[in-house]
Amino acid sequence: MNDAVLHALETRRSVKPDRLAAPAPTGAELDRILAIAARVPDHKKLVPWRFIVFEGDARAAAGEIFAAACEAEEKDPPSHVRLDTERARFLRAPLVVAVVSRIINRPGTPEWEQILSAGAAAFNLCLAANASGYGTNWITEWIAYSPFVREKLGLGENERIAAFVHIGTPLEKPEERERPSLSAIVTRWAP
Repeated sequence: MNDAVLHALETRRSVKPDRLAAPAPTGAELDRILAIAARVPDHKKLVPWRFIVFEGDARAAAGEIFAAACEAEEKDPPSHVRLDTERARFLRAPLVVAVVSRIINRPGTPEWEQILSAGAAAFNLCLAANASGYGTNWITEWIAYSPFVREKLGLGENERIAAFVHIGTPLEKPEERERPSLSAIVTRWAP
């Protein structure tokens, strides 16, 4: 039994994106984290996910897409404050990785399994970054569902955003939150 691994899993916490600072993983360290993220169940080896990395100036460029999407898709014209918020959305953390779920039509490989595999890749990404000493936050927000953003990020018809994982060095240790008791979430089946 590896108590260190179990302790890391039982104490894992998300860190708010604006509480993540530089440094974030880069180069070989980031490649290792992404390779670990890709080690998930993948029925028939379809690789039903991919990653888009936003680092450096690419984060601000993405923010311009988000502001343009907001202007194009909102019913009422957005305020300058709202547009500035959208422009800064990926500037809250030094690194953001989009996990893109993609459905591949293959007999015997249900769509649901492929979506779960993408979710597992997103969580493995969080765990690998956490094990490397970084904080993470898996969120989607409205931008994951925006047709404008999907087009500008080059998503295909069979693709959608499963997660935006914000990664950086935590400014402080996040507080623990209440967790469900096992009695509320576990049943033991018996015939």
